[in-house]
Amino acid sequence: MAQKQDARAHTETAVNETLSENALFGMGNPLLDICAVVDKDFLDRYGLKPNDQILAEEKHKALFDELVKKSKVEYHAGGSTQNSVKIAQWMIQEPHKVATFFGCIGKDHFGEILKQKAAEAHVDAHYYEQNEQPTGTCAACITGDNRSLVANLAAANCYNKEKHLDLESNWNLVEKARVYYIAGFFLTVSPESVLKVAKHASEHNKIFSLNLSAPFISQFFKGPLMSVMPYVDILFGNETEAATFAKEQGLETDDIEEIAHRVKLLPKVNRNRQRIVVFTQGQYDTIATVGEKVMRFKVLDIDQNDIVDTNGAGDAFVGGFLSELVQEKSLEQCIYAGHYAANVIIQRSGCTFPEKPDFH
Repeated sequence: MAQKQDARAHTETAVNETLSENALFGMGNPLLDICAVVDKDFLDRYGLKPNDQILAEEKHKALFDELVKKSKVEYHAGGSTQNSVKIAQWMIQEPHKVATFFGCIGKDHFGEILKQKAAEAHVDAHYYEQNEQPTGTCAACITGDNRSLVANLAAANCYNKEKHLDLESNWNLVEKARVYYIAGFFLTVSPESVLKVAKHASEHNKIFSLNLSAPFISQFFKGPLMSVMPYVDILFGNETEAATFAKEQGLETDDIEEIAHRVKLLPKVNRNRQRIVVFTQGQYDTIATVGEKVMRFKVLDIDQNDIVDTNGAGDAFVGGFLSELVQEKSLEQCIYAGHYAANVIIQRSGCTFPEKPDFH
């Protein structure tokens, strides 16, 4: 038994030696999650529903101030892509800074907290800092088992390709990476940045992955989405996003396996890699294209009573998947790691995790 453990420790070390700093690159909308327990009156005052996700309006301005003044407030580095690379780094553990992250924040107190939180997660975050807008925040208003999320993108919307991505020192970090991941949300902010990174990956036969992220991306940002699609090696999404994409693209089917197959066959620039399509379905099987086939992968069993918060499940799945992908593991192993990470995250409040993963 001891020999077996030694052998495993040895292989783990060997695998991690193949991992270098900045091997995984993510770019997206960094948000500082502000989590606090509130009561029904608080929700009513700001017109919030118990389990909902909305973008902040003028009437929600005071909400953030009120939340910060509460006695028990937790801060977490958030935003979809940042969550995923943070979880990938947690799954990898060492070396630190395998994951790089780019995004825009404000030169303010919340920006400083975000930098500190990214450092604690051992993510190599290089933020574009500007004065026009404050750091983006996401208020997580917790009532019992429910979370009402109010996102104020603010600075996240101000990412500037010329002033950040194009700088030699930053572009060098892009070039160091072997695997790239960007959530579709960033197509609303800087589609030209997404395209530049996607083209680089394609030209150098590296892996570029994208997430459909939300139905509104397929509906209202069709142009940017389809301009980057020919460079996508791995496409992530959930069943709702897949169905919306199919409808918007006139695929004339609502069968999720058929959608995955059709999306795989969409035009692709780098013919050296077949596109892989991965669609999660919550508690139901994950669908993925494997070569010419479409396969189903069973998620891990969980007692419904153990589920605390399903909000970060999608980001966590991608994070787990990327942690194995960057180590050149099989698709099956990547999906298994995705299921493991999502399973851990839904048993906790917010996109948080224990100190170390228990993943084999």
